[in-house]
Amino acid sequence: MKPFYTPAAAVYIHIPFCTNKCHYCDFNSYVLKGQPVVEYLDALEREMSMTVERFPAWRVETVFVGGGTPTVLLPDQMERFLGLVQTYFPDRTDRFEFTMEANPGTTDAEKLAVMKAGGVNRISFGVQSFDPELLKRIGRIHSVDDVYESIENAKRIGFSNLSIDLMLGLPKQTVGMMSDSLDKALELDLQHYSIYALKVEENTLFHKLYQRNELPLPEEEEELSMYLMTMNKLKQAGYAQYEISNFAIPGFESRHNLMYWHNRSYYGLGAGAHGYMEGVRHINVKGIQPYIDATRQGLPILEANEVSRGEAMEDFMMVGLRVLSGVSEDDFADQFGESLMEVFGPVINRLTEQGLLEADEGRVRLSDKGILLGNEVFAEFIGILS
Repeated sequence: MKPFYTPAAAVYIHIPFCTNKCHYCDFNSYVLKGQPVVEYLDALEREMSMTVERFPAWRVETVFVGGGTPTVLLPDQMERFLGLVQTYFPDRTDRFEFTMEANPGTTDAEKLAVMKAGGVNRISFGVQSFDPELLKRIGRIHSVDDVYESIENAKRIGFSNLSIDLMLGLPKQTVGMMSDSLDKALELDLQHYSIYALKVEENTLFHKLYQRNELPLPEEEEELSMYLMTMNKLKQAGYAQYEISNFAIPGFESRHNLMYWHNRSYYGLGAGAHGYMEGVRHINVKGIQPYIDATRQGLPILEANEVSRGEAMEDFMMVGLRVLSGVSEDDFADQFGESLMEVFGPVINRLTEQGLLEADEGRVRLSDKGILLGNEVFAEFIGILS
């Protein structure tokens, strides 16, 4: 039986430093002040070296640098970091996509020039809202003017693949406020927009407030109205919704995120990073100094779990159905050597009868109703085979 995984063609690298911790954030991030940034880059180099020795890089298609806020690195630190990426992952395809997350106000012309020279060709800005009061309410420290300046700087330097994140369902947010933010976002005429609903995660300020009943979230119906309005407004503006939370001009979809949604293998480097290599998912040591120390002893892996063939099939469905074009019967057969309908036919047929899935022309996808109830659909594939 052939392996169900392929060599990794995607690279995720985590830069855990931030200017501040937002009220909703549960990512592995730390306020920059006083942090050993240079030592962290040294540790990243050690991990990169050990990783590609164990799993040689072949044709890398995408690199994604997340955080934290990678753009808090100083220009000389950024130059060194990008040099490391080029050194250890040099064999790139012609359509290579190199995304870096950024916060508005952290990308001046000098830093953007370093990024462009270092191979970055896509920037994703964490805007979240164009409402100044709402930005303060969620703990963001950038201003709306910072957004315009950052986008203008990036365009002037020559970046032509730009994305911004917006959030809906925020405290005291209304449909009108969300509509206004979308209008302002669309006026920027960008290639890609990601629109995420707030999730109240543990170990965040918002979670503490929620437990004390002090977090004034919109009602569920109002949040749904925000999402429906978002889908309609972006569609009318010419953006295709290619995933539950993502919209793009055709041809500008996030190729890196599509790697995840197609259940492809990927390198995961940096403190707290997740990776998926040769059928094993791993999580790295999370703390900055513990991560630095761990790289002196070997690969800084905190936990590793072998994925069974059945689990991989379930994952294929759960992440693949997030993409609105759905999952392909041919892709499933290519990856696992089995028929999709023979493995998952009963659950697919049941969800189709309930109006949550559609199956035709060799693909299975969410219906319009299923898009709104995605998590319920995905849950139906958990534990069937594993």
